[in-house]
Amino acid sequence: MSDRELVVRRTFHAPARIVFEAWSRPELFKQWWVPKSVGMTLVSCDMDVRTGGTYRLVFSHPAFDQPMAFFGTYREVTPHRRLVWTNEDSDQGALTTVTFEENAGKTLVTYHELYPTEAALDEALAGSAEGLPEQFAQLDELLAGKS
Repeated sequence: MSDRELVVRRTFHAPARIVFEAWSRPELFKQWWVPKSVGMTLVSCDMDVRTGGTYRLVFSHPAFDQPMAFFGTYREVTPHRRLVWTNEDSDQGALTTVTFEENAGKTLVTYHELYPTEAALDEALAGSAEGLPEQFAQLDELLAGKS
């Protein structure tokens, strides 16, 4: 969309309510968010999913001495329709918006990240964004058992 934006769309074979829960309930989120191929562990997952609430995700990896924390604030939470959150762990963090559009029992998820600079987007594309296809495949697997 622009030199600072990443947009990924994927249709899931589950109602929006169930897909939204997978994004907003920590016990479900932990089951799919970390791509299995990277060897990372989600050590803790604190999510207060409401407008003004916060989140904090802590990851560990055998190659790193210290755990890595990612955190931010939910700017907008519209159940079963929309999540917007900040990524405040660095000054190059994106504003993330996820929308859920249900049609005939399937849900189109649009994952949109707006970065402060083109360089920040480039860094994300070379790092965490590479895992999105695997993450969404893991979400597909989780949803197959829920719908």
